[in-house]
Amino acid sequence: MKLLNYALVYRRFLLVALSVLLLLPLPLIVRSKEAECAYVLFVVAIFWITEALPLSITALLPGLMFPMFGIMPSTHVASSYFKDFHLLLIGVICLATSIEKWNLHKRIALRMVMMVGVNPAWLTLGFMSSTAFLSMWLSNTSTAAMVMPIVEAVAQQIINAEAEAEATQMTYFNESAAHGLEVDETDIGQETNERKEKTKPVPGSSNDAGKISSKVETEKNSVTGAKYRSKRDHMLCKLMCLSIAYSSTIGGLTTLTGTSTNLIFSEHFNTRYPDCRCLNFGSWFLFSFPVAIILLLLSWIWLQWLFLGFNFKEMFKCGKTKTLKEKSCAEVIKQEYEKLGPIRYQEIVTLVIFVIMALLWFSRDPGFVTGWSVLFSEYPGYVTDSTVALVAGLLFFLIPAKKLTKTTSSGETVAFDYSALITWKEFQSFMPWDIAILVGGGFALADGCQESGLSSWIGNKLSPLGSLPVWLIILISCLMVTSLTEVASNPATITILFPILSPLAEAIHVNPLYIMLPSTLCTSFAFLLPVANPPNAIVFSYGHLKVIDMIKAGLGVNILGVAVVMLGVFTWMDSMFNFTEYPSWAPGFVNQTMP
Repeated sequence: MKLLNYALVYRRFLLVALSVLLLLPLPLIVRSKEAECAYVLFVVAIFWITEALPLSITALLPGLMFPMFGIMPSTHVASSYFKDFHLLLIGVICLATSIEKWNLHKRIALRMVMMVGVNPAWLTLGFMSSTAFLSMWLSNTSTAAMVMPIVEAVAQQIINAEAEAEATQMTYFNESAAHGLEVDETDIGQETNERKEKTKPVPGSSNDAGKISSKVETEKNSVTGAKYRSKRDHMLCKLMCLSIAYSSTIGGLTTLTGTSTNLIFSEHFNTRYPDCRCLNFGSWFLFSFPVAIILLLLSWIWLQWLFLGFNFKEMFKCGKTKTLKEKSCAEVIKQEYEKLGPIRYQEIVTLVIFVIMALLWFSRDPGFVTGWSVLFSEYPGYVTDSTVALVAGLLFFLIPAKKLTKTTSSGETVAFDYSALITWKEFQSFMPWDIAILVGGGFALADGCQESGLSSWIGNKLSPLGSLPVWLIILISCLMVTSLTEVASNPATITILFPILSPLAEAIHVNPLYIMLPSTLCTSFAFLLPVANPPNAIVFSYGHLKVIDMIKAGLGVNILGVAVVMLGVFTWMDSMFNFTEYPSWAPGFVNQTMP
């Protein structure tokens, strides 16, 4: 028993030691570059999936092991750790830092919620829409962390308003009963019996009050210990929590910078297929935006039906007076918005830079018209999305935000300098250096697989899969990715699978985008568990949810997500990228059409 206890305490150390030792016969017996690279790949994959070591530390292992096995020299491995992706990330984080510093994100979220109204169904859709929009430009973690306190305040206000409304109904009922008692004691006995029979299903009656009080004893917040008045209140809190978690993830699908997996895939793909030049900010938005919109709406319908049910008459009522609950909810949102005050100069400048940066990203090389990149036609491919991001990032450090003043010896206040929109210290606090190192490790791993010949070996072994229908291969890869990303981090999942999926596509002579685009989108579908991604953990920490709630809701959203991606692959994505033909930029092109 004591030995087992020691094993549990030091399980991460044992896992690292056993993984390294038990896999060691692979390079020692086979003695080939492919086997040595496979050994590194297996070790890194195990450490990433189990998180026996921090993800970013595991990402440094290729820099240690590739030179030792003679796969790549240390200088070449080191150059893999910093690529165009990192410059793009720096520019995007500058934008995110300024948006959050000056509370522009909160103003956008609250304004969008005020536009859709306060009916619970429409309110949920409003929160989901604003969260998804913010997640297009900010990390899904910071978006969920910012929106959840607002959602929690609104949910509690709805519950309190319902309690107040029921208290008002009870007071009116008691006053009516007392008045009747003064008039005729005999009649009131009959009226009371009749009223009890008639008002059994009506919330606010004495019968319902007894039901609610009994439910209060069983419905509690698992974190705060606070009691829910009714099961419906609990369901409402669950609905709003999950809507924020899922919409922050769905919104990240839409833009190339919305989530790290999109950027990782883009950099991997452009490095492996430099002649493609078909993936940029504009093209990514065109094919992913419909996926995100459809999935967001279906997720809203699914969550609403699962927790509160759909009442179409209630949702689409027109011209009716708002209930006390709806008025109270609208008031709390309005108060939160008014706390921000009038829009400030710093917010306006941040918004202008944000809009300009987005427009420059879209118009650089949109594909259907000539973009501004033709101004640099002498150096094709030199100017990328990271160029735009860096220009915007520099502006945030340059444009004045406010004057810095000091008091002279004579008591006069004078300006001596200015502070920019963001400072380096603020940027550092937002910059996800762990993700930067993790992504660099993935690039190094992919380069090692290419140099050692492991990618070609995998492709040859997977070539028999070419006998399967292409749609089945895509479906299998999507389901495999969706399952793996529930237990491994999203960046680790795409980094592990890229060296497998790209050789597979080349081996069966299928457009690599045909398999890799849907698989990349599915990498973000980590909806099942609290530990699957940070937004899930953030909303779970509020105590309204149980793991089984996330599994039930997340399974439905996962199925919907895979279905929407498959629909997109065979409709608008196919028309954009012409999946039916094997492209000239891919290895082994022989100018033939797929059967």
